[in-house]
Amino acid sequence: MLIAFAGLAYYFSAKSRKAEYLERLEYRARSIANVIIEDGNVKVDLLRKLDRTTFQDLYKETILVYNPGYDLLYSNLKDTTIRTNPALLAYIKENNLYSYDKGNGEVVGVYYTEGTVSVIVIVSSFDKYGFQNLQNLRQILLIELLIAIVVLVGVGYFFARKMVQPIDKLVEQVDSINANNLQDTQVAVKGKDEISKLGANFNTMLQRLSESFHLQKSFVSNASHELRTPLAAIISQLQVALSKDRSHEEYVTLLASLLEDAENLSDLSNGLLQLAQSEMRQEGFVGSDVRIDELLLEMPTLIRLKQKNSSKVDIHFVKVPDNDMLVTCHGNENLLKVLFLNLIDNACKFSENNTALVTIDFFTQYILIQIKDNGIGIPPIEINKIFEPFYRGQNALQIRGHGLGLSICKKIVQIHNGHITVTSSPTEGTTFTVMLPHL
Repeated sequence: MLIAFAGLAYYFSAKSRKAEYLERLEYRARSIANVIIEDGNVKVDLLRKLDRTTFQDLYKETILVYNPGYDLLYSNLKDTTIRTNPALLAYIKENNLYSYDKGNGEVVGVYYTEGTVSVIVIVSSFDKYGFQNLQNLRQILLIELLIAIVVLVGVGYFFARKMVQPIDKLVEQVDSINANNLQDTQVAVKGKDEISKLGANFNTMLQRLSESFHLQKSFVSNASHELRTPLAAIISQLQVALSKDRSHEEYVTLLASLLEDAENLSDLSNGLLQLAQSEMRQEGFVGSDVRIDELLLEMPTLIRLKQKNSSKVDIHFVKVPDNDMLVTCHGNENLLKVLFLNLIDNACKFSENNTALVTIDFFTQYILIQIKDNGIGIPPIEINKIFEPFYRGQNALQIRGHGLGLSICKKIVQIHNGHITVTSSPTEGTTFTVMLPHL
């Protein structure tokens, strides 16, 4: 930009000098023509006298005067053969004015007429002071340009360092973050510029990563503990059985106990697999249109196969849908089965009469499913923790389970862009409400 401005300044200064000097030469030529024409005659002697008695106004000035027949009337050049192209004289005579550049200056020719007398005057000169001023201007511009570049480089470097200091600090802080200090680390955020926004977003990402690491550690710790318990029970029972010979009845009892522990281990493994599947992205599942009412009608059979007892599922419609789309959800059928099977299985386990009450309703955008039991309820201080993996209420420890079902249910509902809530009372039992968007 500086070079462009300096070049433009020099270019327009040069053009202005040339235009001004050509105008001055034209004025000079017309003045000469006006002096030598007097009383209808060309008085060249007057011009010679003036040339001898006055200083030349212009540097290296050349004056040539011709008549309309292209005969040289006057020249201030001495001992020099003068040759002027007749075509040039004809052009000046025809156009009244002509100017051009030559190696040692500018030339202006005018065709001047006063009364019946006409002359062609050609004046040439070298603009010594104009070119000297241009040379001085060029030197000044070059010096200023060099100084400006040095200053701008210094100032630019200073401000660039100032600008990248927050980035350098951010990079330094990021380099110090690792898996061991991730939970308690945040980068410093000051101001409201783009760097501070980047730092704020990075802190948000750190918080999410910290939560993910915490959940992963908690999951691994709890899963290891839960898997170790049934395995330890199976190993201890087998060691006791092998310590001495047993009767047939004792072996039957032992095998039944081992089968119960194996089923418990199988349930835990299936729960862990379902939890891992539920934490996958929604894009990883193939969706289809699922009739929620038909899916719930399959639950009684599935519950009896799972619990192998006299569990009962009562299903009621609050109102009958006029359109199947009101009870149809776009989602993954297998995950939705896991969702309602876990909720209804819990309701049957915690109900005194092993009965789960299921109601189906629908609104403008959602299908509403409620699963209710008449069991022991959930203490108020624990109701916000029941969706955490492996968490079990203190009043439910004596009932078989691993604390995975509700966390799986919550993630499945989130995958389907729905909502799940719970209300509980020691006298009226617990009610889970699931809202899923219908078509």
